Amino acid sequence: MKLLMYMAHAFSWQPYQKTLDDSDAAQVTGTAEEAVVVFLHAEAFDEANPKLVTKLVKHIKWLANKRDLKTVVLHSFAHLAATNADPGFTQETMRAAEARLAAVGYRVLQTPFGYTCAWQLSVYGESLGKVFKEIGPPAGGDGG
Repeated sequence: MKLLMYMAHAFSWQPYQKTLDDSDAAQVTGTAEEAVVVFLHAEAFDEANPKLVTKLVKHIKWLANKRDLKTVVLHSFAHLAATNADPGFTQETMRAAEARLAAVGYRVLQTPFGYTCAWQLSVYGESLGKVFKEIGPPAGGDGG
């Protein structure tokens, strides 16, 4: 899994185009302030990683704690790697991460799954305002 994470003053999105025919997501426009914005790309080998959600949540919480941010926005962004996980797996991973984060007090928003969106993003200037992280394949995996 590849993560592109931002500590954002503000982030807003507006659905632009449906990209998955079977997406049941509502075309919801949204805004978040003082948030960690996570663009995530689930890869094919991620489906064999039983610790994926735990590691994803750990990285999000680590960045959120740098500024005591309590809002997280999750956005599926399938442009960070050469292979893609099944969309159903990606969506379930995002739902599981949302549930775990919400259980420990975070407000979690998701952009509409299966849609491209127009964004407005205002990011903090320090180096940790923009973080790339790769969660590798499970032990013995080929990683693609």
